Amino acid sequence: MAELNGGCAHVHTHAKAGPIDNHVCHCNVCKGVTGQQTTHVAFFNYADLEVDHPEKLKRVPFNKDNPDGPLEICLCTDCGVAIMLDDKQHRIRVAVPNVMGYDDANFPKATYHAFYDTSKGYAKPDDGRPVYEGLRPDFVWPKGA
Repeated sequence: MAELNGGCAHVHTHAKAGPIDNHVCHCNVCKGVTGQQTTHVAFFNYADLEVDHPEKLKRVPFNKDNPDGPLEICLCTDCGVAIMLDDKQHRIRVAVPNVMGYDDANFPKATYHAFYDTSKGYAKPDDGRPVYEGLRPDFVWPKGA
């Protein structure tokens, strides 16, 4: 596995293992947060994505329409850079390689497309990767803490 390190000059993340899910996301929440039509998203088991200065993280809801939902965006309190998504249930931590300081060129490539539906108004992806209306059918959420 290539070194998977992200973050900013003040807060660093390091993956101890590869992602348990790695997809191109088409959901409206990711669009709203990143401003991108699609977003490369990688889920890690919670303990596999370490952060060196958790005390320097400002936490904000990931989904503005569900502010009490399980995911929070963690921002560096020094520079405001997005560091990771953190799961309040301690199931996963999430990296968005091109937004969260990773070497996107050396990050494992997404294996499928998630949350695509025909109402998005653009053509269904045809890059050879499977396309699903949600997460891949065999994905199982890890147990939380």
